[in-house]
Amino acid sequence: MIRIVCTSCQKPLSLDETKLPMKEVSFPCPACKTKLSVDRRNLGAEAPAAPAAAAGAAGPISQPHDDEDESFGTKGMLVGNDSPALRQAIKLIGYLPAYFAEAPQARDFFMQDFPPLVVLNPQQMTPPPLEAMQPIISLMPADRRKSFFILVSDNLRTLDGNAAFLYGVNLVVSAKDIGNFPHIYRDAFAYHERMYSAMSSVAKSMQG
Repeated sequence: MIRIVCTSCQKPLSLDETKLPMKEVSFPCPACKTKLSVDRRNLGAEAPAAPAAAAGAAGPISQPHDDEDESFGTKGMLVGNDSPALRQAIKLIGYLPAYFAEAPQARDFFMQDFPPLVVLNPQQMTPPPLEAMQPIISLMPADRRKSFFILVSDNLRTLDGNAAFLYGVNLVVSAKDIGNFPHIYRDAFAYHERMYSAMSSVAKSMQG
């Protein structure tokens, strides 16, 4: 692993240099979205932490385009039971899967990067509250609102609003409906955005 530092917000980042192609690649800082670039050809085996060049500061911007560049991009968390189908579903809606078997480790990652998507796939479903997932579910409301939480289960019905409320997530998806995940997600997320937009407008009018 190598460590770089964002030139804009100074956030330290860890990269697996073995996944970098032998060329310059660009990617957004997960904290401030500044475009950064790294060239593996210029990385020494014992290189210390160094600022990543802002994209465009030196030479043309190189956009990732092949599988070797999959370490870059906005992460979507998958927590609990690993699933190739869920990893693919997360990719289909534009995120790179970041898998965590245990909720405490997922919470640590969440508090560092605030990924916009969290998919919970528990090893075993229990009545609410879902104890195994409490470390990641029981975040402060302000932090929770930064992400869209999805619970996947064989035992629940897709779009079951009551179950979503009881389990503390934004959306419930049945495992049998994963094939339609992109469509289900888009519709549910659009509704979620409209609802919170209306709530924010009401809150602002009351404050005024």
